[in-house]
Amino acid sequence: MLKSLLRYQSGGANMSENHMRKKLYESGVTHSLQSNFALLLKLSEELLDKWLSYPESQHVPLCQHMLGFAMKSVTQMVMGSTFEDDQEVIHFQKNHGTVWSEIGKGFLDGSLDKSTTRKKQYEDALMQLESILKKIIKERKGKNFSQHIFIDSLVQGNLNDQQILEDSMIFSLASCIITAKLCTWAICFLTTSEEVQKKLYEEIDHVFGKDPITPEKIEQLRYCRHVLCETVRTAKLTPVSARLQDIEGKIDKFIIPRETLVLYALGVILQDPSTWPSPHKFDPDRFDDESMMKTFSLLGFSGMQECPELRFAYMVATVLLSVLVRRLHLLSVEGQLIETKYELVTSSKEETWITVSKRY
Repeated sequence: MLKSLLRYQSGGANMSENHMRKKLYESGVTHSLQSNFALLLKLSEELLDKWLSYPESQHVPLCQHMLGFAMKSVTQMVMGSTFEDDQEVIHFQKNHGTVWSEIGKGFLDGSLDKSTTRKKQYEDALMQLESILKKIIKERKGKNFSQHIFIDSLVQGNLNDQQILEDSMIFSLASCIITAKLCTWAICFLTTSEEVQKKLYEEIDHVFGKDPITPEKIEQLRYCRHVLCETVRTAKLTPVSARLQDIEGKIDKFIIPRETLVLYALGVILQDPSTWPSPHKFDPDRFDDESMMKTFSLLGFSGMQECPELRFAYMVATVLLSVLVRRLHLLSVEGQLIETKYELVTSSKEETWITVSKRY
């Protein structure tokens, strides 16, 4: 979808080349998660330490903190140690925000092309992001590094520089925002679902006890995965999917011209009462039913059909929740009304505030 919206055109001329490129992309996600688990744990623990230092009455700006956490995680795991520098992350985040806001709104409603100023800001920000990626791609070519990052998998594959640039851009843009919003909504729902949070804590305590969090044990957190799946469903995390029509199509008597932007209303399906009983209730236990998980998988939110960016976000969120819930009670702010904004990825219209208290 992002490739279409960014007007990237370097897709393979045949199915085998596209399949190879897709496999490299998925391999990049797998290897970056495996190689950087310790980094992800460190960033999660840094956020925990920050929250532990707060008095229990202090309101925590959840959206702001989750976006910062996601930006740090994604930039270092996709592009490497350059982004250990917070100023580099801030610079990237600024340009990312400009580009993403126009992808989520300006392209879809056509307003971007009507504003010369906005279009120039968008193009300048995209150019700066591409410049960063080009520099890192050049640095990683033909060299060995102790840290394997997402770009390395693409560089080591049989892709040209433009294909590497496009795929690393798409993953950087999408995974930052999907990870940030998945973590935000998961914590938000946990603050309003005391029983769910209690059950999640009990699973974390059962799996880890006093032992360190490890990649092997993280895979045992079945209920945590259900919490995240239900977060995606209840929040309608990605309410639409979109792509440009490659060739002219037809539905009944209606013609879909080539290069028409076609939207798929996933948000409607995710809360269809004929599929999901009590669709507006946050109920992770519904995924104990294998038929529910199968339906979820067919929509591309789990299993073999799962998009790579969401798979990345699931792991990041699982580590973060394991670290936070192990030590903290996550609490809602009384009287807060959260209004939802639906674009390519769902967010709250205003900042979401929480408080925290120590378990021990």
